Amino acid sequence: MIEIRHLSKTFDGQTAILKDINLNVKKGEVVAILGPSGTGKSTLLRCLNYLTKPTEGIIKIGSAEVDTKQHTKKDILELRKHSSMVFQSYNLFKNKTAKQNIMEALITVFKMNKEEARIIALRLLEKVGMLDRQDFFPSKLSGGQQQRVGIARALAVNPDVLLFDEPTSALDPELVGEVLNTIQRVAQEGTTMLLVTHEIQFARQVATRILFMNEGSIVADGTPEEIFDSPEDERIQRFLNYKKQF
Repeated sequence: MIEIRHLSKTFDGQTAILKDINLNVKKGEVVAILGPSGTGKSTLLRCLNYLTKPTEGIIKIGSAEVDTKQHTKKDILELRKHSSMVFQSYNLFKNKTAKQNIMEALITVFKMNKEEARIIALRLLEKVGMLDRQDFFPSKLSGGQQQRVGIARALAVNPDVLLFDEPTSALDPELVGEVLNTIQRVAQEGTTMLLVTHEIQFARQVATRILFMNEGSIVADGTPEEIFDSPEDERIQRFLNYKKQF
């Protein structure tokens, strides 16, 4: 479903954020990406749909492929159609209701008629437990509710891959559970996911595979049991021990 070859990202021509990333993700895998802050986890996700332009490498999602050295605008648009992102800061349109936020891409990007888009929006709002808030604007929704609308919006375009960029990091602790439960239900349906998270227990429960990143590189790739129960890398041991303190 995802194939990444020799992906690198450098800022200012000097600072290497991603260093020669190579990764294959199969259909239906739920891959949690862990690691200290500033190690390139979010940049990796943003490169996958070209919200951040990679410096080098080839990205393939589904049937779409982009070579950073030679591609067209059409290639990037095609790549973006195969994935959908859930942001840590929700990124909902403030002047649109929950329902309208979900309908927007269906109408403007996929040229769907309004009634068809409305039916899909209502079905997905029900799926994430937000049907009774369909006509609420973001300012009238809690952070957890906004994020659930964000998940419904991401699902609306029927992507091959869902990308979650620390979806609970902006939430108050008591709101985290409702979002994680929503993500878990989506994962159980066989959706391919890449999930950047600091929620260790959630990653253990939901992910089929764990990537650990450090200083722009993937330093470990294994099952939750391999990474959490018997980590061989000292950096992972330090990271997990630090997390246990909180």
